[in-house]
Amino acid sequence: MIDHIRGTVCYKEPNLVVIECGGVGYACRTSLQTTAAVGGTDAEAMLYTRLAVREDEIALYGFFSRAERSCYDQLTGVTGVGPKAALAILSDMTPDHFALSVAAGDYKAFTKVKGIGTKTAQRIVLELKDKVAKTAELSGLPDIPAAPVGGNTEEAMAALLVLGYSQSEAASALRTLEPGLPSSELIRLSLMQLGKNL
Repeated sequence: MIDHIRGTVCYKEPNLVVIECGGVGYACRTSLQTTAAVGGTDAEAMLYTRLAVREDEIALYGFFSRAERSCYDQLTGVTGVGPKAALAILSDMTPDHFALSVAAGDYKAFTKVKGIGTKTAQRIVLELKDKVAKTAELSGLPDIPAAPVGGNTEEAMAALLVLGYSQSEAASALRTLEPGLPSSELIRLSLMQLGKNL
């Protein structure tokens, strides 16, 4: 119904941005990432929106990008994941990280989000894996890396997992490297790359 709102930020706090448009202040519930991306008070901003109508409330949700809104739509389509849980996930994950975690089957990345248990995390990955792959394909995004298999790359992957990196983080780092390198070199280069992303 309402695709987006463009106007002046008149108030913001964690998980809430109020944008004044045409003399009306629209209170949009947001992820922490969207709140951070929106400028300060009196700045011009545009949020892509979703209107949620329930028996007890009508709420407007705002997103800094169409990609984040798409992730929200996918998450709220999962059994047992409501708007609050979806915003909590998107507060901790960028859309790219979200897609990478789902595509790699890395449910543990979701359990790091407050309020998301193992069963819910596994359900998110199970229900969204095909949708995320199809969305990436339709939008012309580069292939989302799965866990690499075989030889030195597999050894490097195992080492990165032991060091505490998630499967999606390790796969993302390793996919940019030459698989013929020795495993120790793959680990060293991956750690350098992962360190830059922190």
